[in-house]
Amino acid sequence: MENTVRLRDVETADLEAFLAYEHDPEAVRRSRFPPREREAFMTHWTTKVLGDPANLVQTVVVDGGTAGNIVAWWEGERRYIGYWLGRPYWGRGIGTRALTAFLELETARPLYADPAAGNTGSVRLLERCGFVATGTVRHGEDEHVVLVLGGGA
Repeated sequence: MENTVRLRDVETADLEAFLAYEHDPEAVRRSRFPPREREAFMTHWTTKVLGDPANLVQTVVVDGGTAGNIVAWWEGERRYIGYWLGRPYWGRGIGTRALTAFLELETARPLYADPAAGNTGSVRLLERCGFVATGTVRHGEDEHVVLVLGGGA
């Protein structure tokens, strides 16, 4: 199967898949991101993610199924991106194709990402899409790699 990858606006039904993906134990281990309870997750998505018009939020669709999401948001003066794909979609080139398409929509540069240092798959994905590692930062107990697309520091 070809794995047709496309992006579209988030629909309410997508949030259930996003919640399930956030609770996958291996995804939690790799991302170093603690999963939220359902109510906190839904509130965050409806108010902070979808509720902020400055955010660019897209659902990743693979062969008609909800595979995950990609989001760009402002944190101070920096524009960040983050993404979450369900485990069935890992290791198949889907992340690279989805992020490449997203970067055509999100034109702000520089653009930052800071995956957990141990999440080598995510770091490699960002590097394949042109991001350059510029250092590390700590979020609580965890070290994260800072990557930048389009210059900046």
